[in-house]
Amino acid sequence: MPLLKDKDKKYLQDEFAKNLKEEAKLYIFTSEDDCQYCSQTVQIAQELAETSELIKVEVLDINSDRAKEWGIDKAPTTVVTTNSSKENPRIKYIGIPMGYEFSSLIEDIKRVSRNDPELDPGVAKKLSEVDVPLKIQVFVTPTCPYCPKAVGVAHKFALANKNISGEMIEATEFPAWADEFGVSSVPHIVINGDVQFVGAYPEENFVDYVLEAYKKKSDVSS
Repeated sequence: MPLLKDKDKKYLQDEFAKNLKEEAKLYIFTSEDDCQYCSQTVQIAQELAETSELIKVEVLDINSDRAKEWGIDKAPTTVVTTNSSKENPRIKYIGIPMGYEFSSLIEDIKRVSRNDPELDPGVAKKLSEVDVPLKIQVFVTPTCPYCPKAVGVAHKFALANKNISGEMIEATEFPAWADEFGVSSVPHIVINGDVQFVGAYPEENFVDYVLEAYKKKSDVSS
């Protein structure tokens, strides 16, 4: 049974026709062991690929060499990148990108295809200071209407700076992981396992937390 309605497919066909420039690639990492949403995650990606020739899908096992190379150890994980990219991908969805997060995935596909993070120039300038690896994790739930904004900012930052990776984490699929960081409301953002805040902040405020984490890591390294 299709997950996307015909009217939604038509909307996406038009949207992608207007906005996609380079081929976008969705890697879906799955597992045969206790993965409730793996098949649905694959189906979502495949139905999206049917709406545009510029969207390609590859399904891989969580134990594959590619998963090890990219540091992926949870299923389902969706990676958004391009075929031409030679860098390790930095935009990830850990858990099914459904509910409100489906819109995040659509926006990521468009931005990655155009290689355009759509950032305010002032924010982009601040972000360019980051010259060490930073990981932004955004804990969400599918029913949270504010979460896509936080996921979008994290992924825009990852697209803008090769030292930054952004992960959406579906908290109800990975409760132990959420408990580790004391997640009780969402979006809950964790940067480098150190700096944390709750809320869908504008990118102008979000970037200050990123710089705080950057300075903490730089101080430790020096």
